[in-house]
Amino acid sequence: MEFYVYIMTNISKTLYIGVTNDLLRRISEHKSGLHKGFAKKYKINQLLYYEIYPYVLEAIQRDKSLKHWKREKKVQLIESVNPHWEDLSTIVDC
Repeated sequence: MEFYVYIMTNISKTLYIGVTNDLLRRISEHKSGLHKGFAKKYKINQLLYYEIYPYVLEAIQRDKSLKHWKREKKVQLIESVNPHWEDLSTIVDC
């Protein structure tokens, strides 16, 4: 099993960081607004960045680490692989 740490956004460029074991399902949940909370409230629906981990504890550690980063550093990370902030959900292969 693989685990994913991901960063998503909305039209206003609000960032959301999460962790999951099924990235395609999670993207679908974000796009449909399935769960209550921050992601639904701010209509977080575009995948910008993701990383794959073999162990859940590594993914959780990375998730917590990224959440403590300043926005500028998060933007640099995103733009290092996705400079135009394209929605990667259409090309993700999990």
